[in-house]
Amino acid sequence: MPPPPPQPDAAVVLLGERGDDRMLPSTRSVLRVVLIVLAVVGVLLLIRMLWVPIAWIILATFLAIALSGPVNILARRMRRGLAITIVYLTVLLVPIGLAGLIVPPLVRQGVDFVEKLPQYSNDLQDYVHKNKKLNKLNNDLGLTDRVNKLANDAPNRVGAAAGVLRDLGSGLVSSIFAGFTIFVLSIFMVARGRSWMDAAIDLRGTEHADKVKAAVDRIAAAVGNYVGGAIVQATIAAISSFVILTILGVPFAGALAVLVGILDLIPLIGATVAGVGVGLVTLFADFPTATIVWAIFTLAYQQFENYVIQPQIQKRAVELEPFIVLVSVLFGGALFGVIGALLAIPVAATIQISIQEWWRYRLAAQAELLGGAVPVTAAADGEDAPPAPA
Repeated sequence: MPPPPPQPDAAVVLLGERGDDRMLPSTRSVLRVVLIVLAVVGVLLLIRMLWVPIAWIILATFLAIALSGPVNILARRMRRGLAITIVYLTVLLVPIGLAGLIVPPLVRQGVDFVEKLPQYSNDLQDYVHKNKKLNKLNNDLGLTDRVNKLANDAPNRVGAAAGVLRDLGSGLVSSIFAGFTIFVLSIFMVARGRSWMDAAIDLRGTEHADKVKAAVDRIAAAVGNYVGGAIVQATIAAISSFVILTILGVPFAGALAVLVGILDLIPLIGATVAGVGVGLVTLFADFPTATIVWAIFTLAYQQFENYVIQPQIQKRAVELEPFIVLVSVLFGGALFGVIGALLAIPVAATIQISIQEWWRYRLAAQAELLGGAVPVTAAADGEDAPPAPA
Protein backbone atom coordinates (compact mmCIF):
# COMPACT_ATOMS: atom_id res chain seq x y z
CA MET A 1 0.00 0.00 0.00
CA PRO A 2 1.31 3.49 -0.80
CA PRO A 3 2.09 5.60 2.21
CA PRO A 4 -0.59 8.16 3.18
CA PRO A 5 0.05 11.77 2.06
CA PRO A 6 1.77 13.87 4.69
CA GLN A 7 -0.52 16.02 6.77
CA PRO A 8 0.30 19.72 7.01
CA ASP A 9 1.74 20.76 10.28
CA ALA A 10 -0.51 22.84 12.54
CA ALA A 11 2.18 25.55 12.81
CA VAL A 12 2.33 25.86 9.03
CA VAL A 13 -1.46 26.24 8.88
CA LEU A 14 -1.33 28.96 11.47
CA LEU A 15 1.47 30.74 9.61
CA GLY A 16 -0.54 30.56 6.40
CA GLU A 17 -3.55 32.09 8.08
CA ARG A 18 -1.40 34.77 9.59
CA GLY A 19 0.17 35.44 6.20
CA ASP A 20 -3.32 36.04 4.75
CA ASP A 21 -4.03 38.43 7.58
CA ARG A 22 -0.89 40.37 6.73
CA MET A 23 -2.39 41.21 3.33
CA LEU A 24 -5.08 43.29 5.07
CA PRO A 25 -4.33 46.86 6.19
CA SER A 26 -3.60 47.28 9.85
CA THR A 27 -5.83 49.21 12.20
CA ARG A 28 -3.15 51.88 12.58
CA SER A 29 -3.01 52.45 8.79
CA VAL A 30 -6.80 52.75 8.57
CA LEU A 31 -6.86 55.24 11.43
CA ARG A 32 -4.07 57.25 9.83
CA VAL A 33 -5.95 57.53 6.52
CA VAL A 34 -9.17 58.49 8.30
CA LEU A 35 -7.37 61.17 10.34
CA ILE A 36 -5.72 62.61 7.21
CA VAL A 37 -9.07 62.80 5.40
CA LEU A 38 -10.72 64.44 8.41
CA ALA A 39 -7.86 66.93 8.69
CA VAL A 40 -8.14 67.90 5.01
CA VAL A 41 -11.91 68.32 5.28
CA GLY A 42 -11.47 70.39 8.44
CA VAL A 43 -8.93 72.67 6.76
CA LEU A 44 -11.21 73.18 3.77
CA LEU A 45 -14.15 73.99 6.03
CA LEU A 46 -12.00 76.41 8.02
CA ILE A 47 -10.89 78.15 4.82
CA ARG A 48 -14.49 78.42 3.73
CA MET A 49 -15.52 79.93 7.07
CA LEU A 50 -12.60 82.37 7.06
CA TRP A 51 -12.68 83.13 3.35
CA VAL A 52 -13.61 86.80 3.80
CA PRO A 53 -10.65 87.72 6.06
CA ILE A 54 -8.37 85.49 3.98
CA ALA A 55 -9.44 87.41 0.87
CA TRP A 56 -8.74 90.68 2.70
CA ILE A 57 -5.24 89.49 3.60
CA ILE A 58 -4.59 88.45 -0.01
CA LEU A 59 -5.75 91.85 -1.31
CA ALA A 60 -3.69 93.61 1.36
CA THR A 61 -0.62 91.64 0.30
CA PHE A 62 -1.21 92.54 -3.32
CA LEU A 63 -1.65 96.23 -2.44
CA ALA A 64 1.47 96.18 -0.26
CA ILE A 65 3.61 94.69 -3.03
CA ALA A 66 2.20 97.17 -5.53
CA LEU A 67 2.92 100.19 -3.32
CA SER A 68 6.28 99.00 -2.04
CA GLY A 69 7.93 100.32 -5.23
CA PRO A 70 6.93 103.98 -4.73
CA VAL A 71 7.63 103.67 -1.01
CA ASN A 72 11.15 102.35 -1.66
CA ILE A 73 11.85 105.17 -4.13
CA LEU A 74 10.76 107.87 -1.65
CA ALA A 75 12.55 106.11 1.24
CA ARG A 76 15.89 106.83 -0.45
CA ARG A 77 15.35 110.55 0.14
CA MET A 78 13.43 110.54 3.45
CA ARG A 79 12.47 108.35 6.38
CA ARG A 80 10.55 105.23 5.46
CA GLY A 81 7.64 106.10 7.77
CA LEU A 82 7.18 109.46 6.05
CA ALA A 83 7.41 107.79 2.62
CA ILE A 84 4.70 105.30 3.59
CA THR A 85 2.49 108.14 4.85
CA ILE A 86 2.83 110.15 1.63
CA VAL A 87 2.13 107.19 -0.67
CA TYR A 88 -0.91 105.95 1.25
CA LEU A 89 -2.38 109.42 1.70
CA THR A 90 -2.10 109.91 -2.07
CA VAL A 91 -3.85 106.61 -2.72
CA LEU A 92 -6.57 107.54 -0.23
CA LEU A 93 -7.20 111.10 -1.42
CA VAL A 94 -7.41 110.36 -5.17
CA PRO A 95 -10.76 108.47 -5.08
CA ILE A 96 -12.18 110.94 -2.55
CA GLY A 97 -11.31 113.86 -4.83
CA LEU A 98 -12.77 112.11 -7.86
CA ALA A 99 -15.97 111.34 -5.97
CA GLY A 100 -16.29 114.98 -4.91
CA LEU A 101 -15.73 116.07 -8.50
CA ILE A 102 -18.08 113.64 -10.25
CA VAL A 103 -20.89 112.65 -7.87
CA PRO A 104 -22.55 116.08 -7.24
CA PRO A 105 -22.97 116.92 -10.96
CA LEU A 106 -24.30 113.42 -11.64
CA VAL A 107 -26.87 113.77 -8.84
CA ARG A 108 -28.03 117.15 -10.13
CA GLN A 109 -28.31 115.94 -13.68
CA GLY A 110 -30.12 112.80 -12.51
CA VAL A 111 -32.75 114.90 -10.74
CA ASP A 112 -33.13 117.10 -13.82
CA PHE A 113 -33.52 114.02 -15.98
CA VAL A 114 -36.31 112.63 -13.80
CA GLU A 115 -38.13 115.96 -13.79
CA LYS A 116 -37.89 116.26 -17.59
CA LEU A 117 -39.05 112.71 -18.31
CA PRO A 118 -42.65 113.82 -19.10
CA GLN A 119 -41.29 116.29 -21.65
CA TYR A 120 -39.12 113.59 -23.21
CA SER A 121 -42.16 111.32 -23.35
CA ASN A 122 -44.20 113.99 -25.17
CA ASP A 123 -41.37 114.51 -27.67
CA LEU A 124 -41.27 110.77 -28.28
CA GLN A 125 -45.02 110.64 -28.87
CA ASP A 126 -44.83 113.52 -31.38
CA TYR A 127 -42.01 111.78 -33.24
CA VAL A 128 -43.92 108.47 -33.35
CA HIS A 129 -47.14 110.11 -34.58
CA LYS A 130 -45.28 111.77 -37.44
CA ASN A 131 -43.82 108.47 -38.61
CA LYS A 132 -46.42 106.20 -40.26
CA LYS A 133 -44.66 102.90 -39.58
CA LEU A 134 -43.92 103.75 -35.96
CA ASN A 135 -47.45 105.09 -35.52
CA LYS A 136 -48.94 101.81 -36.78
CA LEU A 137 -46.64 99.81 -34.51
CA ASN A 138 -47.54 102.04 -31.60
CA ASN A 139 -51.28 101.57 -32.23
CA ASP A 140 -50.79 97.80 -32.18
CA LEU A 141 -48.63 97.64 -29.05
CA GLY A 142 -49.42 100.84 -27.17
CA LEU A 143 -45.75 101.62 -26.46
CA THR A 144 -46.03 105.39 -26.08
CA ASP A 145 -48.89 105.04 -23.60
CA ARG A 146 -46.72 102.86 -21.40
CA VAL A 147 -43.74 105.21 -21.70
CA ASN A 148 -45.95 108.18 -20.89
CA LYS A 149 -47.35 106.41 -17.82
CA LEU A 150 -43.85 105.55 -16.56
CA ALA A 151 -42.63 109.09 -17.18
CA ASN A 152 -45.52 110.67 -15.29
CA ASP A 153 -45.09 108.27 -12.37
CA ALA A 154 -41.27 108.67 -12.19
CA PRO A 155 -41.23 111.79 -9.98
CA ASN A 156 -43.66 110.13 -7.59
CA ARG A 157 -41.47 107.03 -7.36
CA VAL A 158 -38.42 108.91 -6.11
CA GLY A 159 -39.57 108.42 -2.54
CA ALA A 160 -39.97 104.68 -3.10
CA ALA A 161 -36.29 104.52 -3.97
CA ALA A 162 -35.39 105.32 -0.35
CA GLY A 163 -35.41 101.63 0.55
CA VAL A 164 -33.06 100.79 -2.28
CA LEU A 165 -30.78 103.64 -1.27
CA ARG A 166 -30.82 102.38 2.31
CA ASP A 167 -29.70 98.93 1.18
CA LEU A 168 -27.02 100.48 -0.99
CA GLY A 169 -25.91 102.60 1.94
CA SER A 170 -25.49 99.57 4.21
CA GLY A 171 -23.52 97.79 1.50
CA LEU A 172 -21.40 100.90 1.04
CA VAL A 173 -20.63 101.03 4.77
CA SER A 174 -19.54 97.37 4.71
CA SER A 175 -17.36 98.02 1.67
CA ILE A 176 -15.76 101.03 3.35
CA PHE A 177 -15.00 98.94 6.46
CA ALA A 178 -13.46 96.18 4.33
CA GLY A 179 -11.41 98.71 2.36
CA PHE A 180 -10.15 100.38 5.54
CA THR A 181 -9.14 96.99 6.98
CA ILE A 182 -7.27 96.06 3.81
CA PHE A 183 -5.65 99.48 3.81
CA VAL A 184 -4.35 99.12 7.39
CA LEU A 185 -3.14 95.56 6.81
CA SER A 186 -1.18 96.64 3.76
CA ILE A 187 0.46 99.46 5.75
CA PHE A 188 1.74 96.95 8.30
CA MET A 189 2.98 94.72 5.49
CA VAL A 190 4.87 97.52 3.77
CA ALA A 191 6.40 98.64 7.06
CA ARG A 192 7.47 95.23 8.37
CA GLY A 193 6.72 92.71 5.65
CA ARG A 194 10.26 92.37 4.31
CA SER A 195 11.75 91.69 7.73
CA TRP A 196 9.05 89.08 8.40
CA MET A 197 9.77 87.44 5.05
CA ASP A 198 13.55 87.37 5.61
CA ALA A 199 13.11 85.93 9.10
CA ALA A 200 10.84 83.17 7.78
CA ILE A 201 13.27 82.36 4.95
CA ASP A 202 16.28 82.24 7.28
CA LEU A 203 14.59 79.43 9.20
CA ARG A 204 15.37 77.12 6.27
CA GLY A 205 19.09 77.61 6.75
CA THR A 206 21.84 79.35 4.83
CA GLU A 207 21.93 76.76 2.02
CA HIS A 208 18.52 77.68 0.54
CA ALA A 209 17.96 81.17 1.98
CA ASP A 210 19.67 83.08 -0.85
CA LYS A 211 17.84 81.15 -3.56
CA VAL A 212 14.45 81.61 -1.90
CA LYS A 213 15.09 85.34 -1.39
CA ALA A 214 16.04 85.68 -5.06
CA ALA A 215 12.79 83.96 -6.06
CA VAL A 216 10.79 86.22 -3.72
CA ASP A 217 12.46 89.29 -5.23
CA ARG A 218 11.57 88.09 -8.74
CA ILE A 219 7.95 87.51 -7.68
CA ALA A 220 7.75 90.99 -6.12
CA ALA A 221 9.20 92.51 -9.31
CA ALA A 222 6.65 90.58 -11.40
CA VAL A 223 3.76 91.86 -9.28
CA GLY A 224 5.12 95.40 -9.51
CA ASN A 225 5.44 95.08 -13.28
CA TYR A 226 1.87 93.76 -13.43
CA VAL A 227 0.62 96.83 -11.58
CA GLY A 228 2.62 99.07 -13.92
CA GLY A 229 1.15 97.28 -16.93
CA ALA A 230 -2.35 97.62 -15.52
CA ILE A 231 -1.78 101.36 -15.05
CA VAL A 232 -0.62 101.67 -18.67
CA GLN A 233 -3.71 99.76 -19.81
CA ALA A 234 -5.99 101.99 -17.71
CA THR A 235 -4.26 105.09 -19.09
CA ILE A 236 -4.95 103.96 -22.65
CA ALA A 237 -8.62 103.40 -21.76
CA ALA A 238 -8.87 106.83 -20.12
CA ILE A 239 -7.26 108.67 -23.04
CA SER A 240 -9.40 106.94 -25.67
CA SER A 241 -12.54 107.59 -23.59
CA PHE A 242 -11.62 111.25 -23.19
CA VAL A 243 -11.23 111.63 -26.96
CA ILE A 244 -14.62 110.04 -27.69
CA LEU A 245 -16.43 111.95 -24.96
CA THR A 246 -14.92 115.24 -26.12
CA ILE A 247 -16.00 114.58 -29.70
CA LEU A 248 -19.53 113.75 -28.50
CA GLY A 249 -19.65 116.92 -26.40
CA VAL A 250 -20.36 115.10 -23.13
CA PRO A 251 -19.80 117.34 -20.08
CA PHE A 252 -17.09 116.49 -17.51
CA ALA A 253 -15.20 114.48 -20.12
CA GLY A 254 -11.94 114.68 -18.16
CA ALA A 255 -13.43 113.50 -14.87
CA LEU A 256 -15.38 110.72 -16.59
CA ALA A 257 -12.23 109.59 -18.41
CA VAL A 258 -10.36 109.37 -15.09
CA LEU A 259 -13.25 107.32 -13.69
CA VAL A 260 -13.02 104.98 -16.68
CA GLY A 261 -9.28 104.58 -16.08
CA ILE A 262 -9.74 103.72 -12.40
CA LEU A 263 -12.52 101.21 -13.01
CA ASP A 264 -10.54 99.71 -15.89
CA LEU A 265 -8.03 98.43 -13.32
CA ILE A 266 -10.64 95.81 -12.36
CA PRO A 267 -10.37 92.90 -14.84
CA LEU A 268 -13.37 91.56 -16.76
CA ILE A 269 -16.09 93.80 -15.29
CA GLY A 270 -14.31 97.12 -14.69
CA ALA A 271 -14.67 98.37 -18.26
CA THR A 272 -18.32 97.27 -18.34
CA VAL A 273 -19.17 99.12 -15.12
CA ALA A 274 -17.40 102.23 -16.40
CA GLY A 275 -19.19 102.00 -19.75
CA VAL A 276 -22.62 101.76 -18.12
CA GLY A 277 -21.90 104.68 -15.78
CA VAL A 278 -20.70 106.96 -18.55
CA GLY A 279 -23.57 105.79 -20.73
CA LEU A 280 -26.00 107.15 -18.16
CA VAL A 281 -24.27 110.52 -18.38
CA THR A 282 -24.60 110.55 -22.17
CA LEU A 283 -28.38 110.39 -21.73
CA PHE A 284 -28.25 114.00 -20.53
CA ALA A 285 -25.87 115.22 -23.24
CA ASP A 286 -27.21 114.21 -26.66
CA PHE A 287 -29.71 111.38 -26.50
CA PRO A 288 -29.84 109.09 -28.42
CA THR A 289 -26.85 109.86 -30.70
CA ALA A 290 -24.20 110.16 -27.99
CA THR A 291 -25.55 107.14 -26.12
CA ILE A 292 -25.53 104.90 -29.20
CA VAL A 293 -22.02 105.96 -30.25
CA TRP A 294 -20.69 105.47 -26.73
CA ALA A 295 -22.30 102.02 -26.44
CA ILE A 296 -20.72 100.88 -29.72
CA PHE A 297 -17.33 102.27 -28.69
CA THR A 298 -17.50 100.63 -25.25
CA LEU A 299 -18.38 97.18 -26.59
CA ALA A 300 -15.72 97.31 -29.30
CA TYR A 301 -12.98 98.69 -27.06
CA GLN A 302 -13.66 96.21 -24.27
CA GLN A 303 -13.20 93.26 -26.63
CA PHE A 304 -10.07 94.84 -28.10
CA GLU A 305 -8.67 95.44 -24.62
CA ASN A 306 -9.43 91.96 -23.28
CA TYR A 307 -7.98 90.07 -26.23
CA VAL A 308 -5.25 92.39 -27.57
CA ILE A 309 -4.13 95.20 -25.26
CA GLN A 310 -4.08 93.39 -21.91
CA PRO A 311 -2.34 90.18 -23.12
CA GLN A 312 0.33 92.13 -25.01
CA ILE A 313 1.04 94.54 -22.14
CA GLN A 314 1.18 91.82 -19.49
CA LYS A 315 3.31 89.64 -21.75
CA ARG A 316 6.04 92.25 -21.55
CA ALA A 317 5.35 93.14 -17.91
CA VAL A 318 5.36 89.67 -16.31
CA GLU A 319 6.89 87.63 -19.19
CA LEU A 320 3.81 85.48 -19.66
CA GLU A 321 2.44 84.35 -22.98
CA PRO A 322 -0.77 86.16 -24.05
CA PHE A 323 -2.59 82.82 -24.07
CA ILE A 324 -1.58 82.17 -20.43
CA VAL A 325 -2.60 85.72 -19.47
CA LEU A 326 -6.07 85.33 -20.97
CA VAL A 327 -6.64 81.82 -19.60
CA SER A 328 -5.49 82.78 -16.10
CA VAL A 329 -7.86 85.75 -15.99
CA LEU A 330 -10.78 83.63 -17.21
CA PHE A 331 -10.05 80.84 -14.71
CA GLY A 332 -9.49 83.24 -11.83
CA GLY A 333 -12.71 85.10 -12.55
CA ALA A 334 -14.70 81.87 -12.86
CA LEU A 335 -13.33 80.43 -9.60
CA PHE A 336 -13.15 83.46 -7.29
CA GLY A 337 -14.96 86.30 -9.03
CA VAL A 338 -13.45 89.78 -9.14
CA ILE A 339 -10.72 88.93 -6.62
CA GLY A 340 -9.68 85.92 -8.67
CA ALA A 341 -9.57 87.92 -11.90
CA LEU A 342 -7.55 90.67 -10.18
CA LEU A 343 -4.97 88.25 -8.78
CA ALA A 344 -4.92 85.73 -11.64
CA ILE A 345 -1.96 87.19 -13.54
CA PRO A 346 0.27 87.72 -10.46
CA VAL A 347 -0.52 84.19 -9.28
CA ALA A 348 0.31 82.78 -12.73
CA ALA A 349 3.59 84.73 -12.74
CA THR A 350 4.36 83.48 -9.22
CA ILE A 351 3.79 79.86 -10.25
CA GLN A 352 5.97 80.29 -13.33
CA ILE A 353 8.83 81.92 -11.36
CA SER A 354 8.64 79.26 -8.62
CA ILE A 355 8.85 76.45 -11.18
CA GLN A 356 11.78 78.15 -12.96
CA GLU A 357 13.74 78.66 -9.74
CA TRP A 358 13.06 75.09 -8.61
CA TRP A 359 14.18 73.72 -11.97
CA ARG A 360 17.37 75.79 -11.87
CA TYR A 361 18.09 74.49 -8.38
CA ARG A 362 17.61 70.88 -9.53
CA LEU A 363 19.88 71.37 -12.53
CA ALA A 364 22.57 72.97 -10.38
CA ALA A 365 22.33 70.14 -7.84
CA GLN A 366 22.58 67.49 -10.56
CA ALA A 367 25.56 69.24 -12.17
CA GLU A 368 27.33 69.44 -8.81
CA LEU A 369 26.59 65.78 -8.10
CA LEU A 370 27.82 64.57 -11.51
CA GLY A 371 30.88 66.80 -11.40
CA GLY A 372 32.15 65.39 -8.09
CA ALA A 373 31.25 61.71 -8.61
CA VAL A 374 33.67 58.97 -9.71
CA PRO A 375 32.28 56.51 -12.28
CA VAL A 376 31.85 53.05 -10.78
CA THR A 377 33.12 51.18 -13.85
CA ALA A 378 36.31 53.21 -14.06
CA ALA A 379 37.10 52.74 -10.37
CA ALA A 380 36.51 49.00 -10.64
CA ASP A 381 38.87 48.62 -13.61
CA GLY A 382 41.59 50.61 -11.86
CA GLU A 383 41.54 53.37 -14.46
CA ASP A 384 41.92 57.02 -13.63
CA ALA A 385 38.68 58.88 -13.15
CA PRO A 386 37.88 61.50 -15.76
CA PRO A 387 38.58 65.08 -14.65
CA ALA A 388 35.70 67.03 -13.18
CA PRO A 389 34.26 69.67 -15.50
CA ALA A 390 35.44 73.18 -14.87
